[in-house]
Amino acid sequence: MKLLLRLVISTLAVLVAANLVPGVVVASTGTAIIVAIVLGILNTFLKPVLQILALPITILTLGLFYFVVNVFIIYLASSLIDGFSVNGFIPALLFGLVVSVVSAILGMFLD
Repeated sequence: MKLLLRLVISTLAVLVAANLVPGVVVASTGTAIIVAIVLGILNTFLKPVLQILALPITILTLGLFYFVVNVFIIYLASSLIDGFSVNGFIPALLFGLVVSVVSAILGMFLD
């Protein structure tokens, strides 16, 4: 049940971010659900590997390269999903930030 609530929260966060950030297009609610699932899978399995590989660069940039890893994950999701597109680095960065903030705010009500 909690997993389903997390999926709903992530879907709502994707929809809010797509409406707030220019340059990000989510075609439908069904696409937003798929985006939430794919982002969850990529963040679970691929992101830790990328963070470890990018650790030296992340240390040199005082943690700013972590944002590049997030943008890469979002670009990868947009290339995997039809109906989800991101037009540039800044929209992908803002999309990731908005999704994180909205998920955190909505997640506070879950706990």
